[in-house]
Amino acid sequence: MSALPPEPGLRLILGSASPRRRDLLAQIGLVPADTRPPEIDETPARGELPRAYARRIADRKARAVSLEEGEVLLCADTTVALGRRIMGKPVDAAEAARFLHLLSGRRHTVITAVAVRRGDRIWAREVETAVKMKRLSTPEVNAYLATGDWHGKAGGYAIQGPAGAFIPWINGSFTGVVGLPLSETAGLLTAAGYPVHGETQ
Repeated sequence: MSALPPEPGLRLILGSASPRRRDLLAQIGLVPADTRPPEIDETPARGELPRAYARRIADRKARAVSLEEGEVLLCADTTVALGRRIMGKPVDAAEAARFLHLLSGRRHTVITAVAVRRGDRIWAREVETAVKMKRLSTPEVNAYLATGDWHGKAGGYAIQGPAGAFIPWINGSFTGVVGLPLSETAGLLTAAGYPVHGETQ
């Protein structure tokens, strides 16, 4: 979709309750004027592939938030995929443990879909990053679960927290794994006419 010319005075709305996304935006000098997390059903459809799922959820989030004139909305969805399997946010510590044991010693993919909306126009893209998790022992998994860091994290872990010690290698966007690929996000905001200082695209 074509880009709009820069328009000073636009207000950035973050369609997410994630403090990680707010912190990432601050790294590129962006402070949302408001936060409006959408309430949507994030259940995967039967047979839905991870990238299509992340794209659909980010798009649904972007369409679920009410906007006023002069507002630009930023939404995102981060999904952990092991092959075709979608690993969302674990409901409890037992499910987080299952996720971690499945990921142990294997490569997986983290997909973050970003959607920027201004009026009825949406600019979107997905960013995939390959991630390798080292082989985990049961004591390591249990010690991590005890930190509580797995709460609300796709795949049951966060690379920027204690689980960073489990990740020897990634290929792609580190900020995408955290929850918002900054280079691509800056490009989408710029396309929507929102001025981004230090735009990298």
